[in-house]
Amino acid sequence: MPQPNPIAFTIFGTDIMWYAICVTLGIVTAAIIVYWRAPKHGMTGDQMLTYIVICVPVGIIGARAYYVLFNWSWYAGDIVRILNIREGGLAIHGGLILGLCCGAFLCRLRRNRPLDLLDLCMPAIALAQSIGRWGNYFNSEAHGGPTDLPWGVFIDGQTYHPTFLYESIWCLILFFVLLYVDNHRKFEGQVLLLYGILYSCERILVEALRTDSLMIGSLKQAQVFSITVVVVCTIFYVILNKKSKK
Repeated sequence: MPQPNPIAFTIFGTDIMWYAICVTLGIVTAAIIVYWRAPKHGMTGDQMLTYIVICVPVGIIGARAYYVLFNWSWYAGDIVRILNIREGGLAIHGGLILGLCCGAFLCRLRRNRPLDLLDLCMPAIALAQSIGRWGNYFNSEAHGGPTDLPWGVFIDGQTYHPTFLYESIWCLILFFVLLYVDNHRKFEGQVLLLYGILYSCERILVEALRTDSLMIGSLKQAQVFSITVVVVCTIFYVILNKKSKK
């Protein structure tokens, strides 16, 4: 794959970045799916719009804060750089943590069932990730080490593993898997927990290839977090599945 221009077009002297277009397209697509499927979970589309309007900005804040936290030496003392997400720098784990917590909190306030809402959202979130990951391609970031594979991404004279592509394909498959599970759900939280297990397994493998990982000391943060999620989600999945059979 050739190295792309990160700028899609310019309006009144302001560059519109492909990164922003990809992330926005992913969010809008997810919002449409959640709105359309809301009645299946006993909620209305209008209710979901309220959740979306609040949770999406909160999720973006979480994604940025998470990224900045693990790159603090780069952003320390420069508020403008911290706020500038046009060049990338959103960590999906941070977005998921804050966005999902926000959704669960709003459910408590509105007397909706939190696990029901999260099950509804997870397939759409997987699809949003699949689309949004292409923003990394246009920014020439989130790639792996050098490779001779024909689908490698070309950056500054060298061909690298397109780890963004691997994750994009996996998340697209995950979208259809979770959609099927949601249509045949056995217990509340099943879709959420399967997302946690399946996405984290992929992230553990793909993160091993990446060269720009966020770090915790000498360990890759995403791998540590993903291993923890797999263990926790698997335990709860087994427990809830047994309860559903009883």
